[in-house]
Amino acid sequence: MKAALLTGVREMKTVDLPTPVVKADTDVLIRMESTGICGSDMHYYQEVNIGNAVVEYPFVIGHEGAGTVESVGPGVAGVRPGDRIALEPAVSCFACDQCRSGRPHTCRDMKFLGCPGQMGGCLAEYLVMPERCCYPIPVTMSFDQAVLAEPLAIGLYGVKLSGLKPGDTIGVLGAGPIGLSTILCARNYGAGRIYSVESVGYRARAAIASGADWAGNPFDEELVKTVLSREPGGLDIVFECCGKQEAVDQAVEMLKPGGALVIIGIPEFEEYIFPAHTMRRKELRIQNVRRQNGCAREAIDLIAAGTVAVDFMITHTFRLDEIQKAFHLVSRYEDQVIKGMIHYERI
Repeated sequence: MKAALLTGVREMKTVDLPTPVVKADTDVLIRMESTGICGSDMHYYQEVNIGNAVVEYPFVIGHEGAGTVESVGPGVAGVRPGDRIALEPAVSCFACDQCRSGRPHTCRDMKFLGCPGQMGGCLAEYLVMPERCCYPIPVTMSFDQAVLAEPLAIGLYGVKLSGLKPGDTIGVLGAGPIGLSTILCARNYGAGRIYSVESVGYRARAAIASGADWAGNPFDEELVKTVLSREPGGLDIVFECCGKQEAVDQAVEMLKPGGALVIIGIPEFEEYIFPAHTMRRKELRIQNVRRQNGCAREAIDLIAAGTVAVDFMITHTFRLDEIQKAFHLVSRYEDQVIKGMIHYERI
């Protein structure tokens, strides 16, 4: 089979690898149809690591995927060959204390698609995953939409963790796919006014199109002042979706006393700095978001029902043999890219 390998910093290559086979009773062999290029893939592509997850070359990355079931193990009952499925990229043990307490997303023995030291990714023509990671999708749903259920589930989980109530006024800092997914889910959950902060003009416009009421540039020196002039009491919740220290600083200033800072973005650095006295005096709550927990099916259903429209994020498609071109374009925000998709034409 053909697969895309990360072979160095900013270096991708399409190669031939052995096609994986079903081994365990609950294994599912998937013929991949679409894979999304995620911001975390960009960290591995540009910076080699996310925290202590460091790439050892060559390595297959990618975790946002959808495909068709090719074959199944004898213990599989929920899907069969020919079924169209979306992938849950996290393979949890379901035996540790975290899994038993309803937190499989923080499993002690997590294996995550495309994560160095855990398992190879889905930028390949075929992939084997456990049955529980395969979510059937309706024929009315495109494979690209199924791919976008993964980032949408993260936005959905973040909104649920935030404690958002109908009418709450919120900020979303960063309007990449995760930020846009957060806006979509917050709007669907009844958020009041939504303030988006994004430095890339076309993505700021996408934030407005996805449900934000206002969008500003983070490098505008008057940004916080402008937001607070519109919301004198401050914001109820701010979602940090870009992994920037400056965004955290702005969030703390924008939040009202008792507000919540929800951190979803993945930073390039090791430590955030928080203003201790402002945080203390405002009694702000900090909530980190680790991927998603139990939101995959709901995200798929929201897209399938047309309740949440995600197609506007699908801006570019590439063949697997165009992988270097695809990653180069996405890393540089060229050609107004929001989400680049890899399609598998059997090359």
